[in-house]
Amino acid sequence: MTIRIGILGYGNLGKGVEYAIAQNDDMSLKAVFTRRDPSTVKIVTENVPVYPVSEALDHASEIDVLIICGGSANDLPVQTPEFAKIFNVVDSFDTHARIPEHFTNVDKAAKESGKVGIISIGWDPGLFSLMRMYGNAVLPDGKDYTFWGKGVSQGHSDAIRRVKGVKNAKQYTIPVDSALEAVRSGANPELTTRQKHTRECFVVAEEGADLAQIENDIKTMPNYFADYDTTVHFITEEELMRDHSGIPHGGFVIRTGSTGEDNKNNHVIEFSLKLDSNPEFTSSVLVAFARAAYRLNSEGISGCKTIFDIAPAYLCKQSPEELRAHML
Repeated sequence: MTIRIGILGYGNLGKGVEYAIAQNDDMSLKAVFTRRDPSTVKIVTENVPVYPVSEALDHASEIDVLIICGGSANDLPVQTPEFAKIFNVVDSFDTHARIPEHFTNVDKAAKESGKVGIISIGWDPGLFSLMRMYGNAVLPDGKDYTFWGKGVSQGHSDAIRRVKGVKNAKQYTIPVDSALEAVRSGANPELTTRQKHTRECFVVAEEGADLAQIENDIKTMPNYFADYDTTVHFITEEELMRDHSGIPHGGFVIRTGSTGEDNKNNHVIEFSLKLDSNPEFTSSVLVAFARAAYRLNSEGISGCKTIFDIAPAYLCKQSPEELRAHML
């Protein structure tokens, strides 16, 4: 059985999903849905149609899982619950503070439709979340630390681009080296959000825009920049394309803890990622969980799920027997 995938949104994430599908021989891309004029969207896969979003319902019977590739700031809170009424869906919603609310909305829609909605899939939230959970389970007497970067945050860059007067932008998340080394040493420091990371923004403003207002709107944005030391650089479109065209990222999840008599033995668990392309890696995670969404729904399961709720075997095309023989 080939799992039929639809893509909603064809930006960097949507393109990454298309490439990832091509690497999975149990999947095929059936359609791309876009808010743009479909005639202007050129995809890589041959003989796959591009439709306007308004026609998605007409193709519900042709698609097993819809991967929603919008932004977390404004798109996914609306799109994922809406399309969970029709499709099995997977998204990469990454506004941590709003995940409980998003889960509730998607769960209601998916249970009513009998579909599965898997949210907040990627590497953080996503794989990093899972590593934090494993660390807490294994070392209950310990501390969690998560560092992101240095890299481009798609969600934060998208949030900047939605600020009035901004034409284009890239945002880098940068770990504070001294904080990272203190954690690795086992010192178990108490670190505030501001002490762990800085944020650096490169912004192309629209002609005549109020630069001071843009900078203030960025630095005071809740859930994104308000809790960090943030630097805003205004540059030209040419400089942005020349110096900031890539989308690298990565980071570290660290759990420190102690065991034994009087907790005398100390342990450090570290999981790290170094990514040439943030969206392509995130897309690869989304595609693996699309397989899980299809399998879960085939078993009669419905409602919203997160990475915590899904057994690893559901992500792999190999059978349980093959996994036990070759990966265990």
